Amino acid sequence: MKLFAFYCRDGEHGEIFREHSHDALLKHFEEHGEHFAVAGPLAKGDKIVGSLLIIKARDEAEARSRLEAIPYFSVGVWQSIRADEFQPLFGDWAGGSGQ
Repeated sequence: MKLFAFYCRDGEHGEIFREHSHDALLKHFEEHGEHFAVAGPLAKGDKIVGSLLIIKARDEAEARSRLEAIPYFSVGVWQSIRADEFQPLFGDWAGGSGQ
């Protein structure tokens, strides 16, 4: 299984869309949490400006499909999304060995 990092920046009305779909988001993660290495908001001070999601999948198409199933995607919270395969080298996710 590979890891894919999705760096998602909120659009102009992201705060309102987040508020209205937050319960659906929590339900989605309860049901599909095993597909995520980590997921959470990006902030500047007290303001949420986006999301970072590390999704586990066989390939980018599968990871993108999992991203598109998230309620924030369908209601238009995110204005822009960057995706890249993530290959942890050091730290907790890499087992700390760098190998």
